Amino acid sequence: MDDNVYTGNAGPDAALDRGWLLGHFKGAGDLRHSAALEIKWGVHPRGERRRKWVRGEERTTFQVLIGGRFRVEFPGRGVVLAEQGDYVVWSRGVDHSWVAEEDSTLLTVRWPSVPGYALPQRE
Repeated sequence: MDDNVYTGNAGPDAALDRGWLLGHFKGAGDLRHSAALEIKWGVHPRGERRRKWVRGEERTTFQVLIGGRFRVEFPGRGVVLAEQGDYVVWSRGVDHSWVAEEDSTLLTVRWPSVPGYALPQRE
């Protein structure tokens, strides 16, 4: 395949990198490497939640629901994504967490791509 075109499938490709399809964490020679933004295909079973709040966020985030029911928590406010296509955008500096109220699939875009935000793997 040509080095300027990459094709794949979000399901298997996302499984290789905790859901992330594009961002700084892909190798420098990979067409999906980017310092400008990150894209994630998130598949979350009912009841899954972020283990720790993100504090001091350095990125802007756009998240759109593909299917399911998903709650994003912000200080003093929760946003429920319940219908396919529901989305939320939050800016730098906004603390957040989330919980999958039903089995959920989301597409998340964050910018810029900033190293250092991964939670440690579960023990």
